[in-house]
Amino acid sequence: MSRYYDEHFKREVAKKYLSGERTMDIVEKYGVTKSSIYEWSRKYGEECPDTTGNTESSASKEIRELNLKIKELEKENSFLKKAAAFFAKEID
Repeated sequence: MSRYYDEHFKREVAKKYLSGERTMDIVEKYGVTKSSIYEWSRKYGEECPDTTGNTESSASKEIRELNLKIKELEKENSFLKKAAAFFAKEID
């Protein structure tokens, strides 16, 4: 049985979840499914910049970006080592 929730309600539930409230507490209090909570949190998460969930999200994003940068630098380092070895052979 499908139930309609208005946008304001969805935002409030998403804000509660992103601020760290336990999922089961939200399910019991508001009578919504866990999948709805997760879906609304993804949808409205960007609109709730004052929640701790977004702070974690930005930290996770920064870690992901730094890991990508590390991989890129490792590839460049490997290429430069190979180039140095190639040119060292040419000099001999």
